[in-house]
Amino acid sequence: MVLYADREGAGAPIVLLHGFTQTRRCWGSEATELASDHEVIRVDAPGHGRSADVVADLRTGGLLLGDQGGKATYLGYSMGARFCLDLALSAPELVRGLVLIGGTAGIEDPVERAERRAQDARTAQRIEDEGLPAFLGAWLAQPLFARLPAERSFQEERLENSVAGLQSSLTKAGTGTQEPVWHELHRLEMPVLVLAGAEDTKFAALAERMAAAIGANATLALIPGAGHAAHLEQPDAVLTVLRPWLAAHGL
Repeated sequence: MVLYADREGAGAPIVLLHGFTQTRRCWGSEATELASDHEVIRVDAPGHGRSADVVADLRTGGLLLGDQGGKATYLGYSMGARFCLDLALSAPELVRGLVLIGGTAGIEDPVERAERRAQDARTAQRIEDEGLPAFLGAWLAQPLFARLPAERSFQEERLENSVAGLQSSLTKAGTGTQEPVWHELHRLEMPVLVLAGAEDTKFAALAERMAAAIGANATLALIPGAGHAAHLEQPDAVLTVLRPWLAAHGL
């Protein structure tokens, strides 16, 4: 199995992995700006875009991501952050730097995790019942994305996905299937930038906890005026944090 990727630019490699229902084409100005002095590798996650036929859990998907990106800085958003985190824990030799936007180290309570698996299964069925366009409309209408500008929601790009691909993503790599790794975060030795939108209170709290658990090599940044998709809602503010962090660590 191979994940599809687009590459642009030249320089130190940085691998970008998107969130659920997005594709490699759903990056804003960051990708273009970073390509001015980096090799930017935009990957389609398992079950998404041109990787729609790749069925993989977080561990397998993370390793496939590493196969595509090689030794690089890995930047993941939401679902993509969970894949990148798993790669950093399972193959740290590939991860020179790690950037997590709106990520989590998993649901610790087994009852809550089981409830989330059931919710993910219901969502997977909804995709089939409603059809992809209607489901995507409802997905983007969630309060989680209330601050996401319409021009950066990438609705057309998301239609590159398939019903079966998104279903496999939810059932194999959804939050409900993620084994909690809070107790392993201290093993991360590479520089880690933990980002979240300040208005996304749930993930801002998770970001603070993750950074504390990782230790001194972690940098925490909460982006003012941003919700869950901080890099799309406040791209300039994210770059203002990301650029100096990359430079400080030679990435």
